[in-house]
Order: sequence, then C-alpha cells, then structure tokens
Amino acid sequence: MSVRSVDEDASDGATSRKPSGKAGDDLVTDIVRLREQIRHHAHRYYVLDDPSIADVDYDRLIDALTLLEAQHPELISADSPTQRVGAAIAGVTRTAFAPVVHGAPMLSLDKCMTEGELIDFDKRMRRELGTSDSLVYTAEPKIDGVAVNLMYARGELVQAATRGDGAIGEDVTANVRTIGAVPLRLLGEGHPERIEVRGEVYLSAAAFEQYNEQARVRGDKPMVNPRNGAAGSLRQIDARMTAQRPLSMFCYGVGMVVGDFPVQTQGQLVEQLQAWGLRTNPETREVRGVDDALAYAAALLTRRSQLGYDIDGVVFKVNELAQQRQLGELSRTPRYAIAFKFPAEEATTQLLAVDFQVGRTGAITPVARLAPVFVGGATVSNATLHNMDEVTRLGLRVGDTVIVRRAGDVIPQVVRVAEDSPRGAQAVPDLPLVCPACGAPVARAEDEAIARCSGGLHCPAQRKQALRHFASRGALDIEGLGEKLIDQLVDRELLRTPADIYGLTRASLLELERMGEKSADNVLLQIQRSRIPTLAKLLYALGIRDVGESTAKALASYFGSMEALMSADAEALTAVADVGPIVAGHVVAFFADPDNKAVVRTLLDAARGGITPIAPPPRPPDEVLPLAGQTWVLTGTLEQMTREEAGELLQQLGAKIAGSVSKRTTCVVAGPGAGSKLTKAQELGIDILDEAQLRTLLQQHALL
Repeated sequence: MSVRSVDEDASDGATSRKPSGKAGDDLVTDIVRLREQIRHHAHRYYVLDDPSIADVDYDRLIDALTLLEAQHPELISADSPTQRVGAAIAGVTRTAFAPVVHGAPMLSLDKCMTEGELIDFDKRMRRELGTSDSLVYTAEPKIDGVAVNLMYARGELVQAATRGDGAIGEDVTANVRTIGAVPLRLLGEGHPERIEVRGEVYLSAAAFEQYNEQARVRGDKPMVNPRNGAAGSLRQIDARMTAQRPLSMFCYGVGMVVGDFPVQTQGQLVEQLQAWGLRTNPETREVRGVDDALAYAAALLTRRSQLGYDIDGVVFKVNELAQQRQLGELSRTPRYAIAFKFPAEEATTQLLAVDFQVGRTGAITPVARLAPVFVGGATVSNATLHNMDEVTRLGLRVGDTVIVRRAGDVIPQVVRVAEDSPRGAQAVPDLPLVCPACGAPVARAEDEAIARCSGGLHCPAQRKQALRHFASRGALDIEGLGEKLIDQLVDRELLRTPADIYGLTRASLLELERMGEKSADNVLLQIQRSRIPTLAKLLYALGIRDVGESTAKALASYFGSMEALMSADAEALTAVADVGPIVAGHVVAFFADPDNKAVVRTLLDAARGGITPIAPPPRPPDEVLPLAGQTWVLTGTLEQMTREEAGELLQQLGAKIAGSVSKRTTCVVAGPGAGSKLTKAQELGIDILDEAQLRTLLQQHALL
C-alpha cells in the first residue's frame, strides 16, 4: 500500500482545480498555509488543551480562509476547517439518519462490580493464555457518553456513525464534523487506506452547566444530564444545532483496518491515535497485574468528581494485541476486556408518599414519591418499590428518611431506610383492591409477587404504557412520540391501539397542546420511518408478556413470519430455543384474543398504510444443526463466559436451553457451585459436561 504524506495531501484537493498561472499558485499556497495553521491551532486547543494563540487571532485565521474560499469556491474541499458547519447541501434535505453497517462490530463490554470479580477476570485471562506471569493491561476511565465510530479514508474523515445495535448504526457524519476534537484530516503520516476509529462523544461538566444556563436564559428546555445531552445533540437533524452544543470526544480503539497499522499493543495503538491528532484520555495508563489494576481504579474513584466529565468505572484491556487476538471475542463482548463498574451513587432524602402505578401488562407497582434529590447525574423525585413484598421487606413508613440509589440510566430505587433516623408517622397504603386508573378489580396470582389490573386495554393507564413501549427505542423507535404526547392522544381518544399511530394526521397532531407545525411534521416523519421494522422488533413492540428482545429474536428466526407465529400452538412454540411453557402460554393467549389479533392484522394491512416487517434470514433446517432437537441445561458458575453467553452459543448449534432438568434433558453443563440440577442429572444418568468440555465442543464447531 502506498501512503501519501501530509505535504502531498496538504492542498486538500485544491491543486486539481487551482487557477492557472503564477497568481493561481500563490493563491493555493496561501489557502494551504492557512489550513495548516488552523489545523495546528485547533489541535492545540481541542485535543491538547494548550492553546498557543488568543481566540481573536484564531478567529482572524478562520475569517481569512473563509474570505479566500468565498472568492474562489472551486478551491473549497470537504476537509477544510471552514466546512465543519456549512449550509445544507444544495437540493438535499436530510430528514432522518441513514443506516451504516460497521466494518467490524462495535462490541459491548462484559462488566464486573467487585474486586473479587476483577481478580477472577485476571485469573481467567492468564489461564486462557497459559501463563502464570502478571499480565499488562491498559486502564482508562469508562466515559459515560455515546459510542461513535469514525471512518477515515487515507486520513480524511468520510463517515461517522453511532454504535446502534453493534452491527448497524446511524449516520451522524454531519453532526460529528462539528466537534472540534474530531480532526477532519489526520495529522502525520502512515494513515491506513481505511480505518475505523472508536471513541466516546460526551459533554464535560462545565459545558453541560454552560449550555443549561444559556438555555434557561433563552427559555429553552435544559438538558437532563450530560449523557442524555450528548446523545440528543448527536441526533439533531440540523447539524448547525449540534454545533451549538459543546461536545467533545475521547478515542480509545479501532475497528476495521484496511492497510498497514503496525502497532503491537493497546498502549501503542492509543499513542498512534494521539499522534494522528485524535484526542485520547490522558488518564490512560498501562498497569501490570491485578493489584496495580485495583490500585488504579481506587485512585481514579477518589478523583472522580475532579475529572470534569462523568465516568462510571474503568475499562481494562489486555495490552498485547496478539494476546487479544488469541483470547478472541464472543458474539457481543470481547474476552480480553472488562468494565470495572464503580458503585452506584446514593443519596439521602425523605419519603413523602407512596402511590400506585399501572404498567403495560397491568402490573400494579408501588412508587415512592420523594423530596427531590440529585443522585447519579439527575434530580430524582420518584423511585420504584417493585412490589408490596419489597415495601414490607424495607419496613417503610411515609416520612422515613431513605437511601436512594441510581447508576447511569438505571431506574432509581429505594434501597433502605437510613439508620438512626426518626420513623415516619404514617403507614404505607395497602395494595388497592381496584385499579387506580380504571376501577377494574385488582388480582394477584398465588405464585406471583405482582398484582395486576384486570381491565386490559380498556384501562387507559395500560393503554398508555403499551403505546409507550411500542414506540420505545428497543421496539419501533418512534422518536418524538413520547410519554406526554401519548398521554394527550389517549386522553383525546385519538389513540387506542398501536395501529392507530399510523392513522395520525398533521391536523390531529396540531390540535394538541404545545404542538407546532415543525414538531408535528417531525413526529409524522418518525412514524413513516418506523413502517419497515424487523419482525423481531415488531414482535417485541407488541408487548406480549415475558417476550423480551432476545425471545422476540428467537421467535422471529424460528417462524419467519407473523402469520406463522400467530397460528402456532404451545407445542410448536416450546420447540423454540428460550421459550418454555409459561412464555408459550402467554404468546398463545395474546394471539387468541380477538382484539389483539385485529390490531396485528390492521398493523400489517399495507393497503391502509401499515407496517411491512423485514423477514429474518432463512433459518437453517433442523437436520443441518448439530444439536437440533436436544435440550441442554446450564448450572453453576462458568468461569470463562457467562451462562447466558454459553446458552446463546449452544442455541446457534440448534439446542434448546431449559431452566430445569427432566427426562427430556440431553445434557447438563455444570460449573462450580452446581447443586440440585447436577444431582438430578446424575440420578437420571444424563450426560454432564464441565466448562472445558463445553469449550472443546464449541471450538469444534468454530464458535470459539
């Protein structure tokens, strides 16, 4: 591969279109010189945090370049510093974010919460690598931001995308180009032909406070917390709006690389990114052994509030890239890395009242109403109490001083009554006998901790929750169709079922409170975008009890169409991996309900402008899969993968994963701590594998 130097590229494409003659040569030289000066000073300001000129002098350089390019627009190039926030492209109106397939998957990180779990991770790494020597890890703060993938082609930024589901993200190139810490052209030499650079976009604490202060002055809605602010800023349709949000970015890794990238360690990789002008975290260190890793984490935790940006832990990665390749990856997580999460943040406040909330499945949940308190990056005034058994366990009384915990996006919860605090004067109300939203009787099955409203979708609270779920990010992802808007639509009888969403009109939306023409158009645009979901997302969106995202994917893959699923009986459903008798019963009951069936058929009615779900790839015939027809049970603790990960890999081979051992069980995988399931398997003469034998099986089928 030939690599062009900075000097060869310095004209930024201008030389191919430059005016002829000596004057033209001088003009191109002036433009190249100005661009190089601006890039140099921008790098010092945004990346090194060490500006060498005053802001006014930097602005003069920008003004000079802008003037020359305005006089000679044929010399403007995409990576010119003036093009970070330009006008909209002539003739093009961007209304949504196009999907981007990542060259290499953007994996999640496995997590651990305790020192013991990190010690176990280190033992597992050394055992897998066959060494008793201390391993070198890179350690870096785990930024609480938004993961982004930058694609550079021969050193020029050509695309930026969000993580999405790890395989497919959203194109946010125009918005990321507005971030000063992201170079439009890499510095230095030796750029690969194409390289994906991974990092985290975030808002600093100072930038967050500054933006909110200005928003309050303008009368705009302030951001809730820095992470949500960063995510919302990246998803602005107009990049000029993003440019008003002071985003930054730390880069920490790479994905796909086409061409030479001669680095041997994670530490060298970070150094190379920094040499190319990408911003890396100055807190990144190399540590040797688990004791040094724990010491790094402890020291960082003490300085957490002084960093100037939100973190929720430390990321440790095996430093040697050859060892990373040897350790490999699971379907969703790399084996060679782990996120050591800091303890959830807690705060003390007063319990003012306990109300009851109705969920989409009719669950009646007690909710704590609290004196507002700032915890985990947000002001909290409500917290879940899960169920009445939890209320009893906590021994709550209204007026108690309680400890509230919140970590990241986790729902706030009351964890205990504060010690040595005076007891509240009023008892918590009993579970209501009728639904607080519709008055239907409340019933509680003997084997369940949850009580439920019997009103079904006749209950407005259940209807609202079901519609919120249908439009949520993991389901149909209808941005803008949020809680307040759905509440209004249900209250005005404009929405009764998910199918009604696709009959909403501009006129009906404009009748709502605080709904302008632009907002109405944006909601309708997002509804239009949602008309071609995957079958799995549509199944999940329907809100069938106990059918989460994983089960929805399994059902979609097995049946291939909604019609096939709707006509399946319980026996056919239990043939699907991850579906037991209880879930099968819920699915059968859902589609047996004539109202539910009518809603689904209306949703699928293309003639009425409904949904066209994307069918999953053809499922391999059972006889092709080596474990087809077999039932496996996992028990005990697996040291080199979680039971969930092992189950997913076995399902790829055709096995059904069950939660209990019976005569129908084919094999049991037993790790340390296995109890009654292992004993029963031994009594029944069922084959038993340990983790090493399981790994051998998976390796034979190229899954490890």
